[in-house]
Amino acid sequence: MTNVIRVIVGSKNPVKVGAVQQALTTLFPEQKIECEGVHAPSLVAEQPMTETATQAGAINRVKYCQSNYNAHYYFAMEGGVDLFDHGPATFAYIAIAYQDQVSVGRSALLPLPMLVYQALTQGEELGNVMDRMFNTVNIKQQGGAISLLTNGHATRQSIYTQAIILAMAPMLNPELYRC
Repeated sequence: MTNVIRVIVGSKNPVKVGAVQQALTTLFPEQKIECEGVHAPSLVAEQPMTETATQAGAINRVKYCQSNYNAHYYFAMEGGVDLFDHGPATFAYIAIAYQDQVSVGRSALLPLPMLVYQALTQGEELGNVMDRMFNTVNIKQQGGAISLLTNGHATRQSIYTQAIILAMAPMLNPELYRC
């Protein structure tokens, strides 16, 4: 009999749900993974413009899922932007809840052109800016800015999958992470 891991993802975006499905299938190949994407409020701006706001959005989403649904694991991702010493970049924070544990991780940084960052400071969302620049439609539910700016060598889902696997370390090795 196959064990089933029930998962709630704090987004209905197929990229985010797919990243969780792919990461958990990699980590638990013998088990069936049931991922359900749900609307979970981030309680931050539609386009978070700091690391702090981006991390808060992911944590808020995972807490909402944990409070309102019954599952083994809860996942939330929040994509954001910040201006670093080396220039503007986009990234995502990952929050994972399992029993009484919460793990927070972050994806790699994707440098952004300054003209993209300037549009974001005017209130636009990254996906919309990229759609306009590259003549795409709803890129945030596909490869994302990552795919466009890396000529398809990386995607939003591949970066989220990697970040999820890394953020799962405390759940995979709980004895090493106990205080």
